[in-house]
Amino acid sequence: MKCLKLMLVLCFAAAAVTYVFAADEAPAVATAATTAPAADAGVNNDKLLYSLGYLMGENIKKQLILDRGEEDSKAISQGMRDAMLDRKPQTDLETYKPLIAKRYEDDAAKRLAERKIEQDKALQEIKKEKKIKALPDGALLRTVKEGKGATPKPTSMVKVHYEGTLLDGTVFDSSIKRNAPASFPLNGVIPCWTEGLQKMRAGGKAKLYCPPNTAYGDAQAGLIPPGSLLIFDVELLEVNN
Repeated sequence: MKCLKLMLVLCFAAAAVTYVFAADEAPAVATAATTAPAADAGVNNDKLLYSLGYLMGENIKKQLILDRGEEDSKAISQGMRDAMLDRKPQTDLETYKPLIAKRYEDDAAKRLAERKIEQDKALQEIKKEKKIKALPDGALLRTVKEGKGATPKPTSMVKVHYEGTLLDGTVFDSSIKRNAPASFPLNGVIPCWTEGLQKMRAGGKAKLYCPPNTAYGDAQAGLIPPGSLLIFDVELLEVNN
């Protein structure tokens, strides 16, 4: 099962990266698809394939810790070249498949541990800032603008505009970019939101800092890496109690 998962990761890396871009900017991608030049309209095949290789490389780099620079790049490139040219592999692939799977698991665990250390430090610094309110579950809330409307209950339907980022500033979701506010029952979202939005009033804006235990934990969630601190800019538009 691990090997199957690994091979899917390697074989469809480019497709996964393309999906990432599509998920980030769905409307823009949909519009572009209707006007994209056809393959026979002058698309440079070498540049297209180079771009494919680049995206695959980015995907691998995100999942593995490659610290030997050029040496790691050459080894991966040689393996891909041999496979694409139907050359005999230079290793016993059946021996290395489980070792590759273990490498993925080990590197993922290392990245998770490093991410948690970095995020814990960041949260401690954020707690020192003015206007920061610590919530019981460990999430933090900073009021940006006080609202004057209703305060939601756990079962309320709310309408919000929001943008979610990782600690490094990467945007993983944004109703603002889509220009489409989201509506949902407050008890149907991550705990950080359920608790945090109950501290707001309609018309208000806030920044929510959601530790992993109040969001998606150590699971991968779309563009969100395992164990991620999530930062949301939230505008509470409407509350229907």
